[in-house]
Amino acid sequence: MMATLPTAPSMNEASDKDPFNNNCYGTTIDRPYRLVHLKTAKSLPLLDVIDFNDRIIRGYEEGYGEKELPADLSVARSLIPAGTASLRDFSYIAPEIPEYKPENCTGCMDCVTECPDTAILGKVLGEDEWEAKLQAIPEADRAMYRAQWAKTKKYYDSGVKKHGVGGLFQIIIDPSKCKGCAECVTVCDDDALKMVPKTDEVMLQARKSHRYFKNMGPSNDKFISGNLLIDIMLKEQAHIYTGGAGSCAGCGEGTALRMLCAATGSKYADQWGIVAATGCNTVYTSTYPYNPYMVPWTNSLFENAPTYAIGVRMRWDQMGWKDKPLWVVGGDGAMYDIGFQALSRMLASGMNIKVFVLDTQVYSNTGGQASTASFTGQNTKMSVHGNVFGGKQERRKEIAQIAMMHPRTYVAQTTAAHVNHFYKSVLGALEFDGPAIVCCYTTCQPEHGVADNMAGEQARLAVDTRAFPLLIYDPRKGDTIKSRLSLDGNPNKTGDWYIHPKTGQEITFIDFARSEGRFVKHFDKDGNPSPTLLAAKQDRLENWRLLQELAGLR
Repeated sequence: MMATLPTAPSMNEASDKDPFNNNCYGTTIDRPYRLVHLKTAKSLPLLDVIDFNDRIIRGYEEGYGEKELPADLSVARSLIPAGTASLRDFSYIAPEIPEYKPENCTGCMDCVTECPDTAILGKVLGEDEWEAKLQAIPEADRAMYRAQWAKTKKYYDSGVKKHGVGGLFQIIIDPSKCKGCAECVTVCDDDALKMVPKTDEVMLQARKSHRYFKNMGPSNDKFISGNLLIDIMLKEQAHIYTGGAGSCAGCGEGTALRMLCAATGSKYADQWGIVAATGCNTVYTSTYPYNPYMVPWTNSLFENAPTYAIGVRMRWDQMGWKDKPLWVVGGDGAMYDIGFQALSRMLASGMNIKVFVLDTQVYSNTGGQASTASFTGQNTKMSVHGNVFGGKQERRKEIAQIAMMHPRTYVAQTTAAHVNHFYKSVLGALEFDGPAIVCCYTTCQPEHGVADNMAGEQARLAVDTRAFPLLIYDPRKGDTIKSRLSLDGNPNKTGDWYIHPKTGQEITFIDFARSEGRFVKHFDKDGNPSPTLLAAKQDRLENWRLLQELAGLR
């Protein structure tokens, strides 16, 4: 189990004796690193960042770390310092990299937001300060770098009107973090990005642009609108997830975690923590010695992360840290199934703990086993599509409806592709003074049979086809379920199915299933769905109608 990360600067230094033997330490981002117990805030002067980088990171980068490095104290305690994944290099794993076309860019921030690997960063600076900082760039590269900044209506024209000076906008691709999934190209409606082959010249320019981008300093806050949630990632304090995690190319979970960290970081900087249930999320964020988080986090068992969080919350409250958010992160297996009792008990406790569910509808970490979040007919391990049974036969469990029945609990279902709804869900959970759960649809490309660049498209299709409806249930909105439950964000929310505006045809769960490999055996040679898949379609319709009834729309 890997535990981590930086803590509040106000944490007290204490004895260097370690009275605990469990894995719940974090580190400050000061040098040298000091290990800080997540519950007690006692600091242990054990780990120097320079030593960790020069000795351990270098050892693993050069290939001798596993065999030659000693089993020292940090390894014995399963400790990984904050943000070490920022040193990881993925530039060798893909043949192509995105190329930015600033003349087409509108500054929409979709590519920056949806990138699962923090490989695309955005920045906006006033033209006057930009000109001054540009002089620090070597003259030979100045013209090249100047051409990479865009004058968009969003930042430049509106900046001139509001401040008398326009804001210049740039996005860059970090070649060391990009895995070549091309999701950024897919989500860009302005043709401002395209995939190009990696050549020595292309990679040299990408590395130069990234370095100069970093040296230009943070965005100018006066050009960032507080009303545009999608601009959250322009704020320096929102950069809590550094990239360098070992997730699959285009991973739907990666985008969701980045956005969760950005939303929380925009309000609380690094003054919050994570308790993570064992799963894919803990594997790719703690592949020793790499950790992408810049907040304290600890990995518990598969089934007891909410219980663990109760202990952390109680200790934090005793220490006067009542206002520090604590997120529990886990997959649908951890929260719907083996950890469901722990989750239910946590919600019933009324404690100020927030839960974030990465809903892939399978146990991705163990090779795609079925969970109670799996859809009817889905082909998975433990429910393989064969001659007798066509995949999973059970109906999907709905965690949102179950969570709503708990005392005074904030509940949301969302996707990373519905950016405003996602951020509203997360920020609403943070503002709520009690337990909250946000369930996020997260495409798992290998298990769903989906292309690397399609996580966002599949999430949108899941909502459009009633496979995964958007909702927010806020107990503060009234005394009835109708007043508390909102289905805003779903298409045709008063009807059964979404009607395609051009063809006039219903878009149903069958259309969703047709687009993914996990349902492929349910279609005959003529494309007709099986009886099992038609039953799955009816299940999704009945679930949608129930939500409509609860929200007072039927």
